Amino acid sequence: MYVALLRFSANKAAAAEHMAEHQNWIRKGVDDGVFLLVGSIQPGQGGAVLATGITLEDLQARLAQDPFVVHDVVAAEVIEIAPNLTDPRLEFLKG
Repeated sequence: MYVALLRFSANKAAAAEHMAEHQNWIRKGVDDGVFLLVGSIQPGQGGAVLATGITLEDLQARLAQDPFVVHDVVAAEVIEIAPNLTDPRLEFLKG
């Protein structure tokens, strides 16, 4: 399981210009079953994605296609988590 942090970078001002394409990219990740949760990093620092069922290399390739990454609106950082203990509702995340 991975957490991808999409922190605003040098070209943050261009976010509105690429928002529709970024939202389509997010929707595809959810529709593909890769993104379980997508949300904002508060206060206004960017976004975060919880991803599963994908290799690190494939996730990095997917992140590289995010219009916000392509246009330097955000910089992506990936953190891998190996769940050991979960609430019963999240058992499916255990490896």
